[in-house]
Amino acid sequence: MARRVLIDIVAPLVAADGRLTLALDDAPTRPYGPHVQGAGIHHNPAPGPAGSPHVYVHVFVVLALLAVHPSWGTIALPLLSRLYVRKKDLPGIDPKHRPGFRTKLVLAVELLQWAHPWLGLLGKPVWLVADGAYAKADVLKPAKALGMTVVSRLRCDVALWSLPPEVPADRRGPGRPWIYGERRIDLAKRAGQRRGWSTEVFDLYDGNLIKRCKTFTATWRPAGGAFRVVMVDEPTGWVAYFCTDLAAAVADILGTISNRFGLEITFRDCKQVVGAGQQQVRFIHAGVGAFHDCLWTFTLTEAWAWGRDEDALVDRSDLPWDSLLRRPSFVDKRRAWRRELLGEQIHAALRPGATDEEIQAAAERLLSLAA
Repeated sequence: MARRVLIDIVAPLVAADGRLTLALDDAPTRPYGPHVQGAGIHHNPAPGPAGSPHVYVHVFVVLALLAVHPSWGTIALPLLSRLYVRKKDLPGIDPKHRPGFRTKLVLAVELLQWAHPWLGLLGKPVWLVADGAYAKADVLKPAKALGMTVVSRLRCDVALWSLPPEVPADRRGPGRPWIYGERRIDLAKRAGQRRGWSTEVFDLYDGNLIKRCKTFTATWRPAGGAFRVVMVDEPTGWVAYFCTDLAAAVADILGTISNRFGLEITFRDCKQVVGAGQQQVRFIHAGVGAFHDCLWTFTLTEAWAWGRDEDALVDRSDLPWDSLLRRPSFVDKRRAWRRELLGEQIHAALRPGATDEEIQAAAERLLSLAA
């Protein structure tokens, strides 16, 4: 099913893009009730003012493809996910349904390896943007081996090194050439230096923003060699990002980082609108299947609405307080698709020659949907 979603549904939406951008992150979802297989106590990513630092949830590692709509901006279309179960929670699952233990990083690599051959059919370069938790050697080196360019965030205390010295070929000694330099690079000291900073306007988060940034190349052992670093001076302090493509422009790197936020919006809509995590299931495979149904429902809804006119998707005539210029939300698209499907059933039941039994069956289906 995931292959068909990628090839038949999502691929046509990105056919005109110069490159493909994958987004990778994990999504915690609250299961319906206690004693659900695969659920456990995990770190709460958004505790809020009164929230607990830990929460009882399922954690899914999700791979999505970022598609840029000409009017609606970047939309993350989920393709496939893997359920992460802590090692200490595995004994609570009966042996018949118990999966093997795999870390989030291992699950992430499995998703990339699944997507690589199918994306290769499109013949375009592939970028991967991931949360900083996945910026580790266990993900970076396999992604590099698959030919993917990785963009992510750097820790402030990361151990960077200078570029290796250039040695002429005629003076090179035996052995392999150097991969890493000898001089340590401290990001905090680089941020404190006045030279190298520049102020530019970037297209980020569906708008033009002025950013003060600095870029340079360095080497990092988890990345397997040289990569590009971009430091941004934010109101709350500097942050650092990286890209494994040395020739990548700063605008492309920061734009890819901002586009990753589309995956967070997708997670919100899948939970609040589609209902991910609200299924009353207990077995681990049933929970995985229900979560994928929610992900693919989101992707299919966005694909259905992709080429349609906004006026056909949104009717705000009964909402005078709402903004007429606001782009259609996922709820608007979902509602429009449901109206179309219901309309098709009504027209089919009212066609000439329809029997009383067919009309009665259609009426009962519509009443069950409305109730």
